[in-house]
Amino acid sequence: MIPVIVERDAPVTLIGGGEATSEDLHKALMLAPHCVAADGGAVLALAAGQMPEAVIGDFDSLPPEVAAAIPKDRLHRVAEQDSTDFAKCLMRIRAPLILGVGFLGQRIDHQLAALNTLVVFGHQRCVLLGGDEIVFHAPPRMRLEMAAGDVVSLFPMQAVTGRSTGLEWPIDGLDFAPGHRAGTSNRATGPVTLEMDGPGMLVMLPRRLIQQVSRLPADARWPARAG
Repeated sequence: MIPVIVERDAPVTLIGGGEATSEDLHKALMLAPHCVAADGGAVLALAAGQMPEAVIGDFDSLPPEVAAAIPKDRLHRVAEQDSTDFAKCLMRIRAPLILGVGFLGQRIDHQLAALNTLVVFGHQRCVLLGGDEIVFHAPPRMRLEMAAGDVVSLFPMQAVTGRSTGLEWPIDGLDFAPGHRAGTSNRATGPVTLEMDGPGMLVMLPRRLIQQVSRLPADARWPARAG
């Protein structure tokens, strides 16, 4: 059984080593006050004046001088190479919400891996903060107050169907799947509801909706995968 390293009753900000600014981090910490770094994400944390409560990863991108500035009992090296640092963290954090900063931008392979991880760990409520957008795994059902014209992009990571209200192009009766059908660049006509028949759909919304999304009900998640 994988041990839990960070367990909090309040949301956690998880910092990755991708594209992010100190402003992004401070915005995230206003909503998710506990700071945890995934490996080299500790560089941004210290540069922004934040001492992470824990650093989790294989430490292949953690500079020695940064590691030396962090108390040793906060450094949690996970040597296995079968998972990304993002996945290593999601396996070892227990919190009502994880807000990820620094997992989007820069290398496309890293971004794709992060998006895949959102689906693999669909039982975790996790939202990734990008420069202009937020990305998260669609829960079984949700409702958001949106303005007419707001972009709502849906991208399937596996075969999935669902229903919607408040979208210019409803998704009812459509079969989504990678290599078959995606739902990018849809638009809200007002408040939006989404109901998915199973896990696998990523949602991309304007960044300004981060506060609403972070306040979705605590049960807005999928059950953990068996095994």
